[in-house]
Amino acid sequence: MDVPNTRSKLVDDAFAENPIVYFLLTDRFCRGGGTPPSRAAVNDPGTFHGGKFAGVTRRIQEGWFNALGVNALWISAPYEQIRGWVASENDEFRHEAYHGYWPLDFTVVEPRFGSRDDFKDMVDCAHAHGLKVILDVVMSHAGYPDLATLLAFVPDAVLPGWENATPKDYKSFMAMDTVRMAKWWGPEWVRAEIDGYPDGGDDDLTRISYGLPKFLTESDAPVSLPAFLRDKPDTEAIHLDDTPVRGYLISWLCAWVRRYGIDGFRCDSVKHVDGRCWSELKAAAGEALRQWRAEHTPDVDDADFWMTGEVFGGGIEYARHYDHGFDNLINFRFQGEAKAVFRNVDMNSAFSRGMAWRRLDKLYARYADVLSESRHNVLSYLSSHDTELFDRAHLRNAATALMLLPGGVQIFYGDESGRKESDGVSTLTDACQVARSDMNWESIDTALLEHWRKLGRFRAGHPAIGRGKHIRLSEEPYVFARMHGATGDTVLVALGPGDASIEVGALLPDHATLHDAYSGEWFDIDDGILSFRVDELRLFELAPSLARSSGRLAA
Repeated sequence: MDVPNTRSKLVDDAFAENPIVYFLLTDRFCRGGGTPPSRAAVNDPGTFHGGKFAGVTRRIQEGWFNALGVNALWISAPYEQIRGWVASENDEFRHEAYHGYWPLDFTVVEPRFGSRDDFKDMVDCAHAHGLKVILDVVMSHAGYPDLATLLAFVPDAVLPGWENATPKDYKSFMAMDTVRMAKWWGPEWVRAEIDGYPDGGDDDLTRISYGLPKFLTESDAPVSLPAFLRDKPDTEAIHLDDTPVRGYLISWLCAWVRRYGIDGFRCDSVKHVDGRCWSELKAAAGEALRQWRAEHTPDVDDADFWMTGEVFGGGIEYARHYDHGFDNLINFRFQGEAKAVFRNVDMNSAFSRGMAWRRLDKLYARYADVLSESRHNVLSYLSSHDTELFDRAHLRNAATALMLLPGGVQIFYGDESGRKESDGVSTLTDACQVARSDMNWESIDTALLEHWRKLGRFRAGHPAIGRGKHIRLSEEPYVFARMHGATGDTVLVALGPGDASIEVGALLPDHATLHDAYSGEWFDIDDGILSFRVDELRLFELAPSLARSSGRLAA
């Protein structure tokens, strides 16, 4: 599919105030040649599928993200993951670290995604297209000690016959005693369900979740480099004097910022990490980014390093985690709230549709009340790799609801294209795998994509949408305004169908001209009244007369 190959003029420089973040799992997004990742067998939903950094670069070059109005890419963790697999929940399939949450070596690139040069090319290309790059990072836990990883670094912990291990019996081929596993991370680095290692506790900070080795981020004791990293030939990890566990993790993560100019982090499992970690990471990453910019973009006055965090179940209210350096937290509640807006709704019924818009207006008003003048912000989403895909039957209307929502927004790869769930895995106990299917490059829903693009570009050009005061002007058709006092930005939005004559004299200058960014049409305000017909959607923005006479918006 051909898409514009231009840098979007609508990218908002005040990114923290108007984040429009596209999240992709590198492994599931695109191969280097631009083709979809390989279609895995039904019994292999958890394996690496072949997506590459080079595939992301190609889609940036083609303008895929700019066409959506996106101003940042959230990329799954790029550093090296455990080398093999572990059993999924209920031993249903082999689960590999394609998602980036089972780290092995934070200092080198995951080779299954490409080379260090491939990663640099991707980041440089994103920056050239006006996109910030946000890396998914983990500080709460290390990756599992799987068979392949143990064979590489603790071979005497693997018993004969391991080649025939299945998800149901693979642990029987591991001899993870205290002596052998001292060659791994070591008990001064992690809590683990291994003899001789510290046990997990009962609180968020010390609890071992899903059997993952838990970094001792709360400890102030200096540690030496883990044994396996000392012997690993390709690592860039070195011993740091008088440094606790969290100091190593911060150093390793900030090296990505200093080397490539990474603009921000999406921080995994925030509440399971000592708060000092996040504060120290934010300060160190900010300094690393300043150093990179001083060397590479000395004439560009850009924003500070940005961090958003995963506090599972969190909403839009201010939380204590903002005090530890977070600019933003992920809003886990909107997905359910959006489902409730369209629950039992027939959009072909005027009564049913009106009920949906009334629900949506209450939601918008509440979000704007909390976020329009606040010093914190959130990322809301429809679909997530941690939960589920949004109901595809309501995806078009849900896209409208998300992209006009107060606060920041996150587009999950494939929501814009109608990507379906993974084939044959809908009955798996691990429901997250259903949402992590391969990007559907060969079956794009072009009408849905164009809908997302119009909404995204409109949002990118108007801070009022994310930070403005919300004012309902009409219930049927549903019409509302957003006004952003700091910038003077005002937009009007109408959701149809229906005819409307709206009094806008108190909001906009009389005899002004409005441009509908959705249809491309122009409308005049006469004696304070804006009259129009809306079928699905109108996105009104104030436009100068010069733009009207030239038939396009002024740059």
